[in-house]
Amino acid sequence: MAEDKATTGASGNGSGALDDKGKALLSLLEEEFKGLPLEIGTALELVSVQVPGEHLVEFCRKLKEDPRFDFKALLCLSVVDYKEYFQVVYHLLSLKHEHKIAVRVNTPYDDPKVPSVTSVWAGADWYEREEADLFGVVFEGHPDARPLILWEGFEGYPLRKSYPFNDYQEW
Repeated sequence: MAEDKATTGASGNGSGALDDKGKALLSLLEEEFKGLPLEIGTALELVSVQVPGEHLVEFCRKLKEDPRFDFKALLCLSVVDYKEYFQVVYHLLSLKHEHKIAVRVNTPYDDPKVPSVTSVWAGADWYEREEADLFGVVFEGHPDARPLILWEGFEGYPLRKSYPFNDYQEW
């Protein structure tokens, strides 16, 4: 996937594939979050922001509560296994402004931990539990970290690329 990147405060925001609303969102993000170490850019026709884990909750809360952003809807939360690290991706929607954004957080493969955003969007609850079951990412501060899909005592994380699938033969 081709991605144009710009760091906050950098000139040229990589907004070639964005519509006017997307370009306005990109500019607002760059202006509002100058002090945070973010990578702000685009992925196809979507604004994309890479956030360090320690700033995730504060960043997401601002996106939801600030009326200039108004990202009230968490559409999807997913995990991507890059073998060396995991990337947690949050797809958000502002109905009021008709903006979409992807917020990304990287976490190490050997100790995957990301702060829970359930305090920002209650709907993140089952998404985080599902990804914890399937990838082993720990969502720190999650109010109910019980398994959602797999049974208690299941060994391993079946959506990791390193998960050992048995060779079954049909008979």
